[in-house]
Amino acid sequence: MTSKPDESAGAEAALIQRRERALGPAYRLFYDEPVHLIRGEGAWLFDVAGKRYLDCYNNVASVGHCHPRVVAALAEQAGKLNTHTRYLHENVVRYAERLGATLPGDLKVCMFVCTGTEANDLAFRIARTVTGHEGAIVTEFAYHGNSTVVTELSTAEYPARDRPDYLAVIEPPDPLRGLFRYGEPNLGPRYAGLVDGAIAQLKSRGHAPAMLLCDGIFDSNGVLTAPEGYFRAAYEKVRAAGGLCIADEVQSGLCRLGDHVWGFEDSGVIPDIVTMGKPIGDGHPLAAVVTTPAIAEAFSRKFHYFNTFGGNPVSTAVGLAVLDVIEDEQILAHVHELGNVLRRALRELVESRGIAADVRGKGLFHGIEMLEDATTLRPAAGQARKVREHLRRHGVLVGTSGPHDNVIKIRPPLVISREQVELLLNTLDEAFRAVA
Repeated sequence: MTSKPDESAGAEAALIQRRERALGPAYRLFYDEPVHLIRGEGAWLFDVAGKRYLDCYNNVASVGHCHPRVVAALAEQAGKLNTHTRYLHENVVRYAERLGATLPGDLKVCMFVCTGTEANDLAFRIARTVTGHEGAIVTEFAYHGNSTVVTELSTAEYPARDRPDYLAVIEPPDPLRGLFRYGEPNLGPRYAGLVDGAIAQLKSRGHAPAMLLCDGIFDSNGVLTAPEGYFRAAYEKVRAAGGLCIADEVQSGLCRLGDHVWGFEDSGVIPDIVTMGKPIGDGHPLAAVVTTPAIAEAFSRKFHYFNTFGGNPVSTAVGLAVLDVIEDEQILAHVHELGNVLRRALRELVESRGIAADVRGKGLFHGIEMLEDATTLRPAAGQARKVREHLRRHGVLVGTSGPHDNVIKIRPPLVISREQVELLLNTLDEAFRAVA
């Protein structure tokens, strides 16, 4: 016997009230009508009523929701042993070796944590220890996690008036509405030049930079990609001032951008430290800091490192299975091909509908910045929200992002198919027509 619509609505409302009491007001739900999900498979999600949604938001389930090989690896190891890294275990060592082998240069030493927040927190601690400096440089409206220290680095959420004096903030490379714009020469070096001001600002407060922390794709800033030469010039400036360069690959890493395994590789640079999180565990809490032997050795002269759950045998079994899937299913080539299809189609769709918008991104990570007016660049946050909610009602899940919350964020699991991309595009076209 199925529930009547009003009964289902009542049950959902009751569950929301219970959630608010049990979890408190700091928690948030997606969408005007929250989605009550109970099952996932590949790029599909299913709600309590059996309705199917195409997940075009989730980079957590990188190789798909409940990939059978990942689930099997987790279950098999969980049925044998789960403990911590102070005991020897083949999974832990083998996963560190294989993860390090995906990275260029001397980035070979892995330190395991459970979340991207923990990874960035540890990376900052390593940078401060090794350099002897206290300062940090991040971009405006960045998000790097939610621990006490990393929240202070997350300028998208931390109040500007409360920023600590060790923090200097630079404008991200936004060619639509930033200091330097589309069509102007040398965008990368010019935006990187802002690092000089940040270093000078830190010096005026009695600090020097321990690190520059940047995403491989600037997600919370509005899905921005780095222009040619940006990271090369920025890294040179930070290293000259005695700091380390840290690539936050939680969003851009593990084949997401389609040309390389890691986003920073698109810029032809090698960071000193790489942080990675949710995608490497396909939804399981697995994250890592990867650095060089020299930096790891310098850190170890002052500190030991241990994390009870970071890199446990079950987590590393999951990580190994994810790497197997990426290799065996040729995920990078798949993302490259579909990313090109998606980028062209999104631009053609916006142009054909006469929509004032800027399409940007790479691989399977794109943003559509909705504008009320292409000349004044007034952000159309209301329209972006209407598009997002229309898609949700019609079985496609996307998000919104950016300082004005007017960027439609498209970031599906890497295993999304060509047919599913077509479904996304058709539903998006319907949404544009419906909210015009």
